[in-house]
Amino acid sequence: MPRHFLTFACLSLAAPATILTTSMLAAAPVAAAPAHKPADKDAMTGQLTFERVFASPSLNGPQPRGVKISPDGRYITVLRNRAEDRDRYDLWAYDRSDGQWRMLVDSLKLGSGRELSEAEKMQRERQRLSGIKGIVSYDWTQDGKAILVPLDGDLYLAGLDGSVRRLTDSPEDELNSALSPKGTYLSYVRDRRLWIGKLGDSAQTPVTPEESAETVHWGEAEFVAQEEMGRMDGYWWSPDDAHIAVERFDEAPVGVVTRAAIGAEGTKTYQQRYPAAGTPNALVSLAVMKPDGSGRVDVDLGGDADTYLARVDWARDGRTLYVQRENRAQTRLDMLAVDPDTGKSRVLFSERSADKSWINLTDNYRFLKDGSLIWWSERDGYGHLFHFADGQWQQLTSGKWVVTKLVGVDEKKGRIYFTGTKDDVLAPQLYAIGLQGGAPERLTDMGWYNGAVASTDATTFVVSRSSPTQPPQSYIADGEGKRLAWLEENALDASHPYAPYVASHRKTTFGTVKADDRSDLHWMMITPEMKPGKRYPVFFEHYGGPHVQTVSRAWQGALPQAIVDKGYIFFEIDNRGSADRGVVFESQIHHAMGTVEVADQRAGAAYLKSLPFVDPDKIAIYGWSYGGYMTLKMLEADQRLYAAGIAGAPVTKWELYDTHYTERYMGDPRKVPQAYAASDALDDAVKIADPLLLMHGMADDNVVFENSTALAAKLQGDARPFEMMFYPGYTHAVKGPKISVHVWDTIFDFLQRHGVTPEERD
Repeated sequence: MPRHFLTFACLSLAAPATILTTSMLAAAPVAAAPAHKPADKDAMTGQLTFERVFASPSLNGPQPRGVKISPDGRYITVLRNRAEDRDRYDLWAYDRSDGQWRMLVDSLKLGSGRELSEAEKMQRERQRLSGIKGIVSYDWTQDGKAILVPLDGDLYLAGLDGSVRRLTDSPEDELNSALSPKGTYLSYVRDRRLWIGKLGDSAQTPVTPEESAETVHWGEAEFVAQEEMGRMDGYWWSPDDAHIAVERFDEAPVGVVTRAAIGAEGTKTYQQRYPAAGTPNALVSLAVMKPDGSGRVDVDLGGDADTYLARVDWARDGRTLYVQRENRAQTRLDMLAVDPDTGKSRVLFSERSADKSWINLTDNYRFLKDGSLIWWSERDGYGHLFHFADGQWQQLTSGKWVVTKLVGVDEKKGRIYFTGTKDDVLAPQLYAIGLQGGAPERLTDMGWYNGAVASTDATTFVVSRSSPTQPPQSYIADGEGKRLAWLEENALDASHPYAPYVASHRKTTFGTVKADDRSDLHWMMITPEMKPGKRYPVFFEHYGGPHVQTVSRAWQGALPQAIVDKGYIFFEIDNRGSADRGVVFESQIHHAMGTVEVADQRAGAAYLKSLPFVDPDKIAIYGWSYGGYMTLKMLEADQRLYAAGIAGAPVTKWELYDTHYTERYMGDPRKVPQAYAASDALDDAVKIADPLLLMHGMADDNVVFENSTALAAKLQGDARPFEMMFYPGYTHAVKGPKISVHVWDTIFDFLQRHGVTPEERD
């Protein structure tokens, strides 16, 4: 299921656990990579430094993104990063017929390097792609003969023979580009309008009206859809190329936030339409038209304009348009069946949340050729798969575990493939079941955190996996789970960048403590090599927010190991409200953010203080985004329990955050103001008695900078001491080869100043 959460991967130590399922699939190089040559003292000694952690090549080994299987199953394509620049990606293809890799598009040779428009920058921020260079996305043509590649604001068509044809050459950026399913048309958004042309033509033309108001956009997803709903698309081709469904939204009702993008050499201000909790959303509508824009009809989305356009899909035969409509309270989701010729709709079925809970949107569904539907739902208290056919429901999976992703459906063999936590909540596995349900068949190995992508017919898979001792690997598998070939074994041999640090790599241990309601809270810990009688400080990282699970049996990367090399214990615990534990566990934050999460992190601290090797006076807490909010709430609730706290880009007042995320959990502030008052981190900020470091990107458009300036003003106004480090020009993701080093040096310099340090080493 998609993770709709406040960004935390920019600085979180637990990021690999949340993204391995789709974006860490590695690919073998054409030739063996050169052995890593120790060039600095940390490599020579085996001790990690922050400089090496964030330098190139990545210590995780190859880190390609966007794994796809060609329509005919012959090729596997990836975006592979460069050894000399871990943030620049090129397009590569693996030919299964001869086992060879070759680069299809070299982003350095082909790209212009021009600065992206503000619109594309913001889209990349929504996709968590800020800082990524080169190629960030691509799409196969349906015939499998070419690939559409956006690069530096223009579009290219890459052939499998190495040829590349430029499709657009304009000063404006082409956003949301796509090829129609039959490969007849090229489409994209430019200047807030949808443009379409035949692929072979030299020009495309706008097919949506030219609007007089700059607040009106065609073919784009509105802010909350991109940021919180996991929907980046704003138009959808029918499978026969005959029609296209297009979103129109008008931001006129949305409040304006003057966002000051404070940079090192000046400040730019943007009048950003930001739908804060309790304020109006954009007006969204949907139309169906022919590829030339003619025959446009409006889709009947119902009488309530204050709803969300959650998902849009076409039936396999193109005769029906399916629209998921979600009410603003996010307690009901209607599946609409729409006649594309008239726009008339009817409710096919409705999904309702449990009491004092909400609907979790998902991409885990599939329309089948016979018109039936495989659907993910939490209606029995856990996320499971159901089959909807002829108006009837059949539950396919069940139990006190969750399906984390619907990977594919092999309709010829009648098999459904999914990942889930049936055998281990900390390590999802790939399973198969029949279309009639039955006992899930596990297709992957226990002890690994697994993810998978499938070919269109679900006969070929790319399985990704990692463990606390093995960086991400990926292999090709068949429908029975049999490994056919490695894509990237990523072996920790002498040539691996992490090789100089393997000997000092410390084991990750796992366990549980009890919450107040007696539910199990999972924790993980990495300790330095400990000496009898010595006690160690703890770097206690947390996120705490919904839709995220930080504790897992995945590879955690080099950053926690670098912290451990400094003599700290690294510790994380997942509190109530976090993902993959069922509706009751997650819903305990309903109208109550900053309550049970704080209590559960406190339980983690109490456990740490009970350990003879932990220095109970030296437990430092750290979090970014929701984790930054948690740092503040934890320091406010339990003075002197923690030695110091670092709050990165924290939400300090939930009325400052957006509608779809905040109201999902907290309700509408106009209706439950008391819940917001209790959950905000500003009023009780003066209670903070422990050392606090506040950090924030000064151009943040997600958790806007006002959150931190409001906190700073509150503390200063009460003469409360604290420290600040703000980053000019950086958004919510303060990261990069040099700036990340500065961030982490700042954190540990802060701990040093306040005595949260290891005992002198012998």
